[in-house]
Amino acid sequence: MTLRSVDNEVSMTIEERAEKAVALKTSGGYNCSQAVTASLADQTDLTEEQLKSISAGFCAGMGNMEATCGALIGAGMIAGLKTGGQGTLAKTRQIQERFNEKCGSIKCKELKTITDGKPLCSCEDCVRNAVMIYDEVLGVS
Repeated sequence: MTLRSVDNEVSMTIEERAEKAVALKTSGGYNCSQAVTASLADQTDLTEEQLKSISAGFCAGMGNMEATCGALIGAGMIAGLKTGGQGTLAKTRQIQERFNEKCGSIKCKELKTITDGKPLCSCEDCVRNAVMIYDEVLGVS
């Protein structure tokens, strides 16, 4: 698979990509999955708009059912595109395990549960962490 080169994204650090994902999420125009896929779009042959459409149904815990976090699903989608499906299961398992360790859960409902006045892991932190963990597992080239 040949990666599409987008000069402004290729030159971005992983921290800048993570903050881009947070900015997209907080803009109100992107759900968690869309924010992650868009911030990693150059890792694929698809455009940000195509990825935004593909990942549209994975908000509020996949289809608004408060199940698997959309940010985590977005990272898994990009992993599948980057690996061409070869070894993707192992990579997405690593992403999931690290996300669970860092965030305390992989389920949207649990992540949004308010304890001591704040959620276990906010949506902003979920998208930030999903991008950072994607890089730890697959590396952004």
